[in-house]
Amino acid sequence: MTEHQDETRAAYDGVVELYASMFANGLEAHPFSRNMIGTFAELVHATGNPRAADVGCGPGHLTAMLHGLGLDAFGLDLSPGMVAHARRAHPSLRFDEARMEALPVEDGALGGVLAHYSMIHTPPGALPALLAEQVRVLAPGGLLLVSFFATDGPEPVRFDHKVTPAYSWPVERFAALLAGAGLVTVARLIHDPASERGFLDAHMLARRPRSTPVVPGSEPV
Repeated sequence: MTEHQDETRAAYDGVVELYASMFANGLEAHPFSRNMIGTFAELVHATGNPRAADVGCGPGHLTAMLHGLGLDAFGLDLSPGMVAHARRAHPSLRFDEARMEALPVEDGALGGVLAHYSMIHTPPGALPALLAEQVRVLAPGGLLLVSFFATDGPEPVRFDHKVTPAYSWPVERFAALLAGAGLVTVARLIHDPASERGFLDAHMLARRPRSTPVVPGSEPV
């Protein structure tokens, strides 16, 4: 895990300004993502707990979007370069360095967690631990919106992402991981890619049940 994270951190630190410029207009060219995030924000509001973490926030554009939708949003990212950029670009919002498997958030504190393509670089065997950590910080009834690249095959596929290697996932396999972490999927959206990468884009919205405890983790599916 440490070696993989070191490589990912260094890769993103090296492309901060270029990456940020690509998302300067938020999600204007990505209507599916934009509307799923809007739905997520509305449902988080309905829980009565508007506190939300943008986990893997990058340059902070989606943290700002969540804030604009009325959530008490803050951003967390592995890359110090991304965090520094986000703080400059959005000085009124909070951004901190953090690892996704060790979030600096108390148990059950959040109404929502957004993981927008921020788990894609995680090796498949390590993904259950990341999901368990997102569940840990969610209040009962809280929501996780996770976006990722989807594949029609039976197994996760490693590919050469433009920044650092990443994985695409069979949707049902990913849904099983969410269930194994103690989450109930309430919506999913799979659509053709907006890029030439060739994978489908997937967005899964899941809720931590109010009546069951957090599952500490699960074996890879």
